[in-house]
Amino acid sequence: MLHVTFGDMFDIEKYIYNTDLYFDNTFQDRWITSDFGKKIIKDIDKSNVISAHVIESPFLGAITPTELSGGVKTLLLMAFDNSKIFNASTCGNNCAKWILELGKKKKLLINLRHVMDFGTKDFKIKITNTGVIVHNMSEFVSESFSGF
Repeated sequence: MLHVTFGDMFDIEKYIYNTDLYFDNTFQDRWITSDFGKKIIKDIDKSNVISAHVIESPFLGAITPTELSGGVKTLLLMAFDNSKIFNASTCGNNCAKWILELGKKKKLLINLRHVMDFGTKDFKIKITNTGVIVHNMSEFVSESFSGF
């Protein structure tokens, strides 16, 4: 299930605020070439994985994994690094469906510093600040104000 903590988490040792920098120094080739990696890179960055070190971007040409968007980097960290809690506010709303998908596959705790738009479909998210489980955007928005 997806768990969301709103607000500051700087006192938590395993919290990563700067996901871009952390990714650049920790990612593994298999993250990029995995089916999940290829799907999100195609969906979010509109780019194709050629190899673990070459991604073809329609906007930038050939790029490396360190030049991927912050959203893609954070999603890859959420998918493959279970040792940390990541700042999901580095992701745009276009990442929300992928965060929900990851939350269906495993217990995923993320930090948000804004109200992410998870869309119109029902979902299940536990707000850790209050312990309340929300099922749609109306409940999510309402409960988010209790979390900040």
